[in-house]
Amino acid sequence: MIDPSTLDFDKSGGLIPVVVQDAATLQVLTLAYMDRAALDETLASNEATFFSRSRGGRWRKGETSGDRLHVVSITPDCDADALVLKVRPVGNACHLNRISCFGEEDAPGLGRLARLEATIADRAAADPAESWTARLLAEGVKRVAQKVGEEGVETALAGVAGPDSELAAEAADLVYHLMVLLRARHMVFQDVLEVLARRAEAARQTPGPAGT
Repeated sequence: MIDPSTLDFDKSGGLIPVVVQDAATLQVLTLAYMDRAALDETLASNEATFFSRSRGGRWRKGETSGDRLHVVSITPDCDADALVLKVRPVGNACHLNRISCFGEEDAPGLGRLARLEATIADRAAADPAESWTARLLAEGVKRVAQKVGEEGVETALAGVAGPDSELAAEAADLVYHLMVLLRARHMVFQDVLEVLARRAEAARQTPGPAGT
């Protein structure tokens, strides 16, 4: 994942600042620090372990709270003296029982799509009598696909003749039902993003107007 010997721990007195980010939503969860021993333990366990400046020693997230940070990737900056730690959080990252140490807002921007996807996955196991998502999934792919078609038409009509608020609301319904359809097909939104990434790369490699 990363070679600790390539990092500059000396610049900040043996510690490296670590930006901890939700791998799914890209929301910044907290800022922490690692010494070489904490990084070694993180690599060995795949759970975020830090150096606590207040405690003066090692601290593995979740030892007392149970809220853990499972490591997905570790990326150094260009000077090799700071890290970005992408994680899958179990519970809250903040000791104040908030998702993030940086305010109470949930995943902002496009991170909301990842949070919606997680909610749909949770609701899939709910009672269909109590959850619209569970009911749709229980009715099968054809029913979910039908709803995507209906919502697509309503979004198009709102785009032509409706106010901005109506278009936004219909587009939200469309996105939700599209993500339920992906779930019904055992797919995730990342599958869509990978197609877009491949298309963007192909466009960059195609010179002139045809690549735009």
